[in-house]
Amino acid sequence: MSLRLPKDMAEELAAVARTDDVAVSEAIREAIANHITTRRADKAFKARVRKRLEEDREVLERLAE
Repeated sequence: MSLRLPKDMAEELAAVARTDDVAVSEAIREAIANHITTRRADKAFKARVRKRLEEDREVLERLAE
């Protein structure tokens, strides 16, 4: 997977990673894990996931016929 960041964000991310003494890739993985954890705790997000799941299920069932 590739990730393109604006220069200022990339510089700040690199500085944070150096300060925390971790690789930039590790800092990104940690940020993504935290984001996913936060989303999982959000009731409105979970409701949208359920809605999307039902919509996708309907389409997949039609394709499987």
